[in-house]
Amino acid sequence: MALLSSPHPLPTQFSASPASLCVRRRPITACQLCTHKQSVRHFDQSTLTVAEGSSESELWAAACLRVRSFYHFKPSMFGLQDHRRYLAERELEAMKERVGGKRKGFRKVSCINATIPLSQISSPSVSDDFCSSCKFNNNGEDRVVVGTLDLNQCVSLPDEITGNRPEGIGADFARAYLSNVCVAKELHRNGLGYALVAKSKLVAQEWGISDLYVHVAVDNEPAKKLYMKSGFVYEKDEPAWQARFLDRPRRILLWFGIPGVQL
Repeated sequence: MALLSSPHPLPTQFSASPASLCVRRRPITACQLCTHKQSVRHFDQSTLTVAEGSSESELWAAACLRVRSFYHFKPSMFGLQDHRRYLAERELEAMKERVGGKRKGFRKVSCINATIPLSQISSPSVSDDFCSSCKFNNNGEDRVVVGTLDLNQCVSLPDEITGNRPEGIGADFARAYLSNVCVAKELHRNGLGYALVAKSKLVAQEWGISDLYVHVAVDNEPAKKLYMKSGFVYEKDEPAWQARFLDRPRRILLWFGIPGVQL
């Protein structure tokens, strides 16, 4: 799994023009998975932690992972590291704003991260850039953010089709969306996407969420398979005109009913 769900809302979080930065922005918000085979870097699953991020250092590591996942940089690009840092700083500020309850239209937002000890991935097969940029310290232990997503309690996401459930009064409290879902390319096919989604369901249940949604690119079979195996079902399609207007692949909206939560 490379990219499960791209940024929301990317134009707000990264307001600098991708062209001016010589980067190619990947499709916004639709789930996207790599289908080609890659070498797999295994790790001790008992060392994996999937939890809500709170410290600024962990949020920074998550922001760096999102930049690595959502943007493609030309290797010969002048000032590449400066551009990456600029984008990560913008994403960090946006994350702190959302998680801090300062984003209008959102009741609550949580950044959920999958992390493992740095010692689990320090090897010649893993880039130094990944280890250094996505690293943070937790109670004296160096850990690396290897997967991340946002859980957004809100009626709708900007520029996205809106879920139908629940209807009427209470929709702003009981509906939530997943966004910014990504897994480090160095650790694909280790079940990290499933672990992140499973944790988001538990947090949503704690919040009293009854209906959880995610947007997926209509032609992305690997992403649809992951979410459907996680219990999500099809609800509706994005209109073709909207996708053309926003210059991105068309999406479908998938729904999951949180067990035991009723309005």
